[in-house]
Amino acid sequence: MLQAMENSQPDRVKKIALYVPSMRGGGAERVMLNLAKGLAAKKIHVDLVLAKAEGPYLDKAPEAVRIVDLKANRVLKSLPGLVAYLRRERPDALLSTMLHANIIALLAKKLAQVPVRVVVREALGLSEDLDRHSSLRKRMDIAFFRWCYSWADSIVAVSQGVADDYMRTLRVPPHRTHVVENAVVTPDLISDSLEEVSHPWFAAGEIPVILGVGRLNEQKDFPTLLKAFAMMRNRFPARLVILGEGEERPNLESLSRELGIDKEIQFLGFDINPFKYMAQAAVFVLSSRNEGMPGVLIQAMAVGTPVVATDCRSGPAEILENGKYGMLVPVGDMEAMAEAICETLAGRGNSRTDRNALKERASLFSLERSVNRYEVILFPQDSGG
Repeated sequence: MLQAMENSQPDRVKKIALYVPSMRGGGAERVMLNLAKGLAAKKIHVDLVLAKAEGPYLDKAPEAVRIVDLKANRVLKSLPGLVAYLRRERPDALLSTMLHANIIALLAKKLAQVPVRVVVREALGLSEDLDRHSSLRKRMDIAFFRWCYSWADSIVAVSQGVADDYMRTLRVPPHRTHVVENAVVTPDLISDSLEEVSHPWFAAGEIPVILGVGRLNEQKDFPTLLKAFAMMRNRFPARLVILGEGEERPNLESLSRELGIDKEIQFLGFDINPFKYMAQAAVFVLSSRNEGMPGVLIQAMAVGTPVVATDCRSGPAEILENGKYGMLVPVGDMEAMAEAICETLAGRGNSRTDRNALKERASLFSLERSVNRYEVILFPQDSGG
């Protein structure tokens, strides 16, 4: 009788904490929000634990996801709150993202001394940043990172290039390293892309619009895109729109004036729905110096927009299958970028510009596929892992 009663009891609800600095407008924040939605839909209890509960994505969290605000104005200062949270709530698993937040998550696990599985997500390679430091600083950082990452139960890289970088730089064992592409193609993306764009440049009958999306910082290298646009606009009448905010905006606006393109370019700032612009753009361009697995590139393809991307480390070549689904150009090469944009605008009738082919390729980066893989990594005891 006791056995029958035990068997009739419902399974215990799994509990996961997603630790993120904030819900400001960035690719990592959007991915974690998507994962929160996807995991909650699987009847998993999800806490979105934020160093500080702020940012435009905060209101996008579904009711099923609980927001936990650690009320820290810096990620480092959230460590005591995260330790207290782990001791109090004892989630089955903790998933964090971004290097500085991952370090705090791993330190919190060590200090809390509670049985929680910690998985850290890495969206960018580490070696390029380390190479910018002095040899002594680099050796110290590597030693510290190796020490912290030895406590991670698993490391999730968003591309094989990022995974290889961490295995090489921090000597992370292959059996603790997993590649899970970004969860960026969602039903919301498709519905949001149908929203009308009120900007007059996107009206019917207007000349083509080239689109760039991302933080206005050195990594995204928008100066190369501006210079490429200045070179190609005489061959193909077009306009350039850039979505995003960042410290480089004044410099980019100044450069546009120097290049004489300030009347043909607009910086529209951050928009919580960039997908409506992607759907109406003639070409989407990724000009980054380095990436992990650029979600905006996949999202543009998901709405059928042809793309041009730098062949940076890492991600674009994997997404585009080495140029099959979009033209790849060398990092910082404005002439090659200008030529690729012109060729894409001209259209060649192949998989680079076929909207259905682009959408089909992007579907491999669906939320459902990503969530299923994360669930296996986060709860291996339930999957035989």
